[in-house]
Amino acid sequence: MNLIGEHTDYNSGFVLPIAINLRTYVAAAPRNDGVLRGWSLQEAETFEVEVARLTPAGVTGWPAYACGPAWVLAQRGWSLPGADLLVDSQIPLGAGLSSSAAIQTAIGLALSDLAGRPLEGRDLADVAHRSESDFVGVPSGTMDQMISALGRRSTALFLDTKDASYEYIPFDLMAGRRALLVIDTGVKHRLRDGQYAERRRTCEAAAAALGVPSLREATLELLESGVLTEVQRRRARHVVTENHRVLEVVAALRAADLRLVGSAFVRSHESLRRDYEVSSPELDLAVESALAAGALGARMTGGGFGGSAITLVEAVDVATLRRHVIGAFDTAGFGKPRVFEVHAEDGATAHR
Repeated sequence: MNLIGEHTDYNSGFVLPIAINLRTYVAAAPRNDGVLRGWSLQEAETFEVEVARLTPAGVTGWPAYACGPAWVLAQRGWSLPGADLLVDSQIPLGAGLSSSAAIQTAIGLALSDLAGRPLEGRDLADVAHRSESDFVGVPSGTMDQMISALGRRSTALFLDTKDASYEYIPFDLMAGRRALLVIDTGVKHRLRDGQYAERRRTCEAAAAALGVPSLREATLELLESGVLTEVQRRRARHVVTENHRVLEVVAALRAADLRLVGSAFVRSHESLRRDYEVSSPELDLAVESALAAGALGARMTGGGFGGSAITLVEAVDVATLRRHVIGAFDTAGFGKPRVFEVHAEDGATAHR
């Protein structure tokens, strides 16, 4: 889950995610016939394919996310004998909590472990990212896969996506009267509907018009040079200011200044709502009702167009905040949101 730094990863920017205590589990058993078979406890659809016959767009639905890592490893020249896979996930689908990265990272680890060459860290994240972008066909950044592979308990991952360098920042809200809550609006976001890809294309076009390699090198002054369309300028303004907010939150966490973190959350959401236009009425209400109940800050998280908001709470009754948010959704005629607490946990691990 991303604390802050939304839509900056594919612009070579800064991000600050955590791995959360909702898990995706993959049980794997080797085969000797080159066949990949899979089941999910959350899906009725099963699949059975030959690894050698896997092709991008040749598998659809959730099996595409399960088969992608096998295709990537095969493209790397790995000889995979096949496997039976059983998936069980606690992560709500389409909630902006990186469920697709979780399954691809877990399966990449399982398959590499079965092959006797268990991948870790950046290598594992790269397999999962290539699966998402090249096999499934979603032009995502690298953040989701990096935190799924590299997450560490009680820390956030301060990641520079320009060079993949990273640093662990202490993030242990459980030590005090603090909490990080997720408000799952129940509105599923879909990154394959074209809106996500359109935002990325607009950012790339803006960087090209400004004459910079990416919006990471842009400044607010440069955005006012007159070469951008109004839409390009607003999209780029979000990216530039969001990068600043990530640095601001990192400094605030080091100083244990949660009020500044909360303020950055609110400003991030406004930027995503106004300049990047990826929020929704449900996400806006989640943020507004959380703040009205006394939260330090709140913002949408993930790609947007639905999904979840996160809210930072200090010395506030979590049960009261939950009732306030659910009541606001009921008054607005929206479906009942799911509100739950999360904390930073370890990323992908293998158990034999």
